[in-house]
Amino acid sequence: MKYLLLQILFTLCPLCLCAQMHLDLSPDSPLRKLQFAEMAIANLYVDSVDETKLVEEAIRGMLKQLDPHSTYATPKEVKSMNEPLNGEFDGIGVQFNMIEDTLLVIQPVSKGPSERVGIIAGDRIVSVNDSAIAGVKMSKEEIMSRLRGPRGTEVKLGVVRRGIDEVLIFNVVRDKIPVKSLDAYYMIRPTIGYVKIGNFGATTYDEFIEAMTYLIEHGGAESLILDLQSNSGGYLQAAVAVAGLFLKKGEMIVYTEGRQSSRTEYDNYYGDGVFSDMPIVVLVDEYTASASEIVAGAVQDNDRGLVVGRRTYGKGLVQRPIELPDGSMIRLTISHYFTPSGRCIQKPYVKGDREDYDKDVLNRYNNGEMMNADSIHFTDSLLCYTLKKHRPVYGGGGIMPDCFVPLDTTVYTRFHRLLAAKGYIINTTLHYVDDNRKHLKAEYAYFDTFKEYFEVPQSLVDDLLAKAEAEGTKPENGEELEATLPALRKQLKALIARDLWDMSEYYSIMNEMDNIVNKALEQLE
Repeated sequence: MKYLLLQILFTLCPLCLCAQMHLDLSPDSPLRKLQFAEMAIANLYVDSVDETKLVEEAIRGMLKQLDPHSTYATPKEVKSMNEPLNGEFDGIGVQFNMIEDTLLVIQPVSKGPSERVGIIAGDRIVSVNDSAIAGVKMSKEEIMSRLRGPRGTEVKLGVVRRGIDEVLIFNVVRDKIPVKSLDAYYMIRPTIGYVKIGNFGATTYDEFIEAMTYLIEHGGAESLILDLQSNSGGYLQAAVAVAGLFLKKGEMIVYTEGRQSSRTEYDNYYGDGVFSDMPIVVLVDEYTASASEIVAGAVQDNDRGLVVGRRTYGKGLVQRPIELPDGSMIRLTISHYFTPSGRCIQKPYVKGDREDYDKDVLNRYNNGEMMNADSIHFTDSLLCYTLKKHRPVYGGGGIMPDCFVPLDTTVYTRFHRLLAAKGYIINTTLHYVDDNRKHLKAEYAYFDTFKEYFEVPQSLVDDLLAKAEAEGTKPENGEELEATLPALRKQLKALIARDLWDMSEYYSIMNEMDNIVNKALEQLE
């Protein structure tokens, strides 16, 4: 352990990093100083110490002095962080939620290991390998850890099914379970397709091609709304691949450059993109970040389509993952990325000061930016122009949309937000679908019928409000209650649709009251 830091550096440095790293091992070097400090603590300190933790805290301390996106992750954190982007994990294959300390299966993954043995929506998993997981106050994370495991291994599940008195036993062989990066896709209007990308991962390109093929061949899509609202980013290469589908051959998507990293350009090399002639509108908001900003910037700078919404988050830094011998990882910022017009969209930050940086979105709200585009001020020195129509665009703080849509603070009341935060809305829909699944499926065999004719029962709303009031959550007055009900009914209907079908059906209902989506429809129609 005495030479841990040197060992880490030499382990990392065979050929790949040595060319970029200079190891100063002279007596006065900072590295030797750090090494001797760790050796002194490990050997001379009055009490025993956890040397691994000491080194981890030293690494975190160094990274805190840099930009806000250079970070350290433990092996467990690395695994959790990579799963959504890698596109798969090993497990039993169910979508579930917790209801009264019991795991309720919302949907088994199509053709997954649970569906193959006969587990169905509405089942309650009460035991794993003869150990109870229901009614024992076990965390969702611990339950997931028991259900997951290496593919090919078997897990014994105890299942309670409505209408059957005995506990059913299923032996499920764990398998590879896909993790989708597309949240939804459907025909939002007769000729307009809608695709929502949640993040840019290893499978995003293939998922996107599959979705677009379906929308064109089965839906007759002639134009597209690409929804990147709240998309926090992901793999740069995935964003480049998707953006290239909408550009002509040779058109630039993004370029990166840093102190030790030479300029690298990402162009659409392989001929015209498959959808290069399809009208497109890209939706963004204040939580659209990183890789999703690359796509929005490429579409805007090449005058390829419109960007609609609110100014994006402003993350224009590229992190390089540096794997350490124990499976932990440093994600170190090595360069900036620039949109085709030359914009760096990274918002300002002070090295070592993350508090103000983390409050940026809140500060934007307090400054009125979310409601009024005139509250946003750009520096003239950061002015650039789009490549074809030479429209003015600015760097230095996110992508400013072509069509600004203010945040509508009247849709969700304070009371509505409380109902959602305390779980009343989700728990009410889970109970309702659990009690009425067969009846609902029989009456609404197809989603289109459900969307047109289903109305949320008043009794369901009354039960929700009564439960909330019994526990101290109630509207300030009758006016607030009346203002809450329209959006509440819409959300309840959307959640019921999600539990009966999937997320595409959820967004098909919720998007009806999304002002950014409606503005995009205006532009395309």
